[in-house]
Amino acid sequence: MSDRLFEGFANVWTPVALSSELRAGAPLGVEIAGTRVVLFRDREGKVVALHDRCPHRGVALSLGKLREGCVECPFHGWRLDGQGQVVHVPWNPDAKRDTLRGVAFPARELAQQVWIYTAPTDAPPGAPEVHESLLQSDVRVSGRVVEWNAHWTRAMENMLDWPHLPFVHTRTIGRSMVAQARAGRMDIAWEERPWGAHTTIAIDGQERPGSLDFRWPNQMNLHIGAPGRLMMIAVACVPLDATRTRMLLYFARGFLRNPLFDPLFNWMNLRIAAEDQAIVESSSPVEVPEAGAERSVRTDRPTLHFRKRYFAELAGSGLKTKG
Repeated sequence: MSDRLFEGFANVWTPVALSSELRAGAPLGVEIAGTRVVLFRDREGKVVALHDRCPHRGVALSLGKLREGCVECPFHGWRLDGQGQVVHVPWNPDAKRDTLRGVAFPARELAQQVWIYTAPTDAPPGAPEVHESLLQSDVRVSGRVVEWNAHWTRAMENMLDWPHLPFVHTRTIGRSMVAQARAGRMDIAWEERPWGAHTTIAIDGQERPGSLDFRWPNQMNLHIGAPGRLMMIAVACVPLDATRTRMLLYFARGFLRNPLFDPLFNWMNLRIAAEDQAIVESSSPVEVPEAGAERSVRTDRPTLHFRKRYFAELAGSGLKTKG
């Protein structure tokens, strides 16, 4: 395990879990870029996040229990609040608790997702960025989680890639492109946004319905072009370590909003992701290389943009472990 926090993924907001995964009264351990994090709800029900490492003897706090809105270490019963402050030390009423603390990370709950900022700071820049559809009361959002044996950059590039749709998703989201895929011309429009970019495509000069948003650093929103209906697939590619990615898959819809339909839409999302999985997992090298190391063409513009920004802002990032 690295002696640095969030290797190659420091100083960004990222969703890390579905809100439904965080059960009341129990801590949840997750991993982000080689760093273990424990999530739990404090006394007021607010989501908080700590480095999943007790400052006493380094054991996983996620193996402990929650007591009065604090997480209790399973080894010696030390209790830490949501700011990482040690508030109780068994057998040691004279302990100088104000000098004892773990490492806390900014955490938010938004759009049925648990987010953290990958740095220990009291003032994270900005806020989590989500599409407004995920926040609308008249839109139903359901989600599932899967794990891929792939570096998150390969998974993310796959999510931004238009040309693969008729070859990988011949029976799902790429079905309507199959007939034109062998001889047609695809043009991709790339429009910069404060949060990333908005992309659309044209085939043989005809604009296609739907669009795809890239939200830096690891989110994709695919707007499915259905007249009069809101349908959006949202994906977050969360790095676990150098070879594993946690895929948070969401389906947002403005119709059939009864929760009884959630399994159907979740199944559709899982099916689409399964079509990609083995192909992405076969990528070599595991992590995307710099642009010149692989052969690219005009329709690779979105993935090349991601690659350039990744190497400029995230690759090699990390924070010295403090506790």
